[in-house]
Amino acid sequence: MFGSLRIHNYRLYASGQIISLVGVWMQRIAQDWLVLELSNGSPVALGFAAALQFLPVLVLSMWGGVLADRMDKRKLLLWLESALGICALALGLLDVLGIVQLWHVYLLCLLLGAFSAVETPVRQSFVVEMVGRESLTNAVALNSMMFNLARIIGPAIAGVAIVAIGTGWVFLANAISFVGVVLGVWLMRTRELMPSEPVPREKGQLLSGLRYVRGRPDLLTVMLLVFFIATFGMNFYMTLAIMARNVFGGDADAYGLLSTLIAVGTLAGATWAARRKTPRMSVFIGSGVVFGLLEIVSGFMPTMLLTGLMMIPVGIAMMTFNTTANATIQLAVEPEMRGRVMGIYMLVFLGGNPVGGPLMGWIGEINGRAPIIIGGLVSVLVTVTAWIILVRRGDIGKPRLRRQKVVEVSPAELQPADR
Repeated sequence: MFGSLRIHNYRLYASGQIISLVGVWMQRIAQDWLVLELSNGSPVALGFAAALQFLPVLVLSMWGGVLADRMDKRKLLLWLESALGICALALGLLDVLGIVQLWHVYLLCLLLGAFSAVETPVRQSFVVEMVGRESLTNAVALNSMMFNLARIIGPAIAGVAIVAIGTGWVFLANAISFVGVVLGVWLMRTRELMPSEPVPREKGQLLSGLRYVRGRPDLLTVMLLVFFIATFGMNFYMTLAIMARNVFGGDADAYGLLSTLIAVGTLAGATWAARRKTPRMSVFIGSGVVFGLLEIVSGFMPTMLLTGLMMIPVGIAMMTFNTTANATIQLAVEPEMRGRVMGIYMLVFLGGNPVGGPLMGWIGEINGRAPIIIGGLVSVLVTVTAWIILVRRGDIGKPRLRRQKVVEVSPAELQPADR
């Protein structure tokens, strides 16, 4: 389960990531709560903030993939992680000094989203350079385990910290946490990395990535399904805040509790995924259906406690879906296209939020339970449709994996140094 941690560079990466991710999740909870406080509890304002944070994905994520294919991913990560930390520092200082306004939060959401849109495909495509193809599925699952362990710890700390010391100090703590990930990347042994050959700068590289995905029906089906479920079914940053405050009348600690419980489920789902060596399309489709059904049920729960308990199996299904999709995409592409394809993948995974966030916020104004129920219905419908398409094409089963060409050489052909 923890095989990738035997690799020195990945251990450095993982240790820095877990520290930073705890801070990121603390900031997410604090940022959502700050928006609600500054807007007098408006779900539309919360949805607009989410839209601004994810809007840059529409423009920059594919360019981030192009940069990942052209440049040294390690150096890019050092600059991008530093920029993300500066954004958290700015928001923290504004809040602690008592001068923060809603437009400040909106502006920093936009900047944070811009840096994240470029950083995510670079970071995602860098994993295989640390661990190699054989350990990629395990490393992707371990990344999800770290993400969701932080998702348990971060909201739990944030919920208490917001009440005790305020949102501003939470933002400052997140800014400090980025030191961990920057140091982890900085201290890596570069000679042990397995970088792909940089792609020369040419015109049309972005369009070539789009044409590549369009010509691969297996990749296209996975990405379309991820787009609809992520856009309408995975808006928990907003739906749980609305449920906690507007449906059950809770405080920031109630929102933190719901976020922690869904993280317990996603951590369990990532742990299960770490045991699988090869992603299977049948698992991908099945987890999408189960996720949607469980989400519908959770939306009808009469109390906050029951809603929170339902978040555990919802999280398991969601993480099984996400890790299977990510590993399927990365293993199915050629190394020289991986950055651009992951840029497109992050576009479809996050790019629907500028539409889904405000739409679900508007629906939440009418009925606080409706967004999570509608998200579940959309997830079930699109997954069943994808399943029908895949069955007709005969693609249910193991995904088509791309293998690097191996050239066999006899011992007599080797030079003494090669032996």
